[in-house]
Amino acid sequence: MSGKKGIRNVPGMRTRRKGGKTAPVAGDGFDRSNAFTLASQADAWLQRMAERNYSKTSLDAAKWALKMFLGWAQERSLSSPSEITKPILESYQGWLYRYEKADGQPLSVRTQRARLGTLQRFFSHLCKSGHLLANPAADLELPRKACPALPKVLNSEELRRLMGQPDVTDPLGLRDRAILELLYATGMRRSELVGLDLEDVDLTTASVHVRKGKGGKGRVLPLGRGVMRWLETYLDTSRPALSMSLTERAFFLSGYGERFNPNYLGNWVRKTLKAAGIEKKGACHLLRHSCATHMMENGADLRCIQQLLGHARLDTTEIYTEVSIHHLREVYEKTHPNAL
Repeated sequence: MSGKKGIRNVPGMRTRRKGGKTAPVAGDGFDRSNAFTLASQADAWLQRMAERNYSKTSLDAAKWALKMFLGWAQERSLSSPSEITKPILESYQGWLYRYEKADGQPLSVRTQRARLGTLQRFFSHLCKSGHLLANPAADLELPRKACPALPKVLNSEELRRLMGQPDVTDPLGLRDRAILELLYATGMRRSELVGLDLEDVDLTTASVHVRKGKGGKGRVLPLGRGVMRWLETYLDTSRPALSMSLTERAFFLSGYGERFNPNYLGNWVRKTLKAAGIEKKGACHLLRHSCATHMMENGADLRCIQQLLGHARLDTTEIYTEVSIHHLREVYEKTHPNAL
């Protein structure tokens, strides 16, 4: 985000082609010769999801899952939903298990489950709409969930080094510091941060309204005095220097005067962590985990953390209880007479 030249580099940025954007592809090559092919039915299902107000994140995930399956099916001359059987889907499941990404790594169990789960919902839709008599994916056994690893968190020294990376004498660096402070102060997701509009941050009530949370759910989060100072300074100093249009309502602006791309934000946080000498895996979620863990260690109620993070289920938040117990064990071993 902010480079060595800082705000002085912005005019040049605005005259160059924007990174991360590619020209549209002229068709994906899938069979849409009639309304009953797999590709045509996939298009109709995605359109139905959009009409039912599914979030952009959910729609994009479904698109990627269907695109992968349609490509696999086309290679095997499978173009009709009626040709898809449970053994065929089990064969696809095995292909997902053996699939290697560009870096040579396999798909995670979580990704495999998500890809197959999308197909289960897709074929269920085809049954409900009368295009299939039976759902071939109904009894498909998904890969077992991996045991969740305890999330990595930043300690106070690492947080100090990370927050010290942006050059706060420059408008871009000041913006970057405000972003890092807000991620840590609220534990919000990167997509939630880039989705913030000006009216979502209320400095008079010291709160931020996350309107575009996961699953389309919103929540209101408190802001502490520390992060409030950085947000106020950003609004007074940085944003006016970055703004190019009065109609742009994004709270945080890129060097192009536009809303950030979530992937770009994640990559920048990861690079900033590395620049601070922090080798722990993760980016924005590392700050999210740190927020929740530090609050838990200081006595926060589990349901309060659930509300803060926007978890739909309490058992998702319970992993931070395990982190807290791990911290308690370390303290116990250092301080209890019987453990010395």
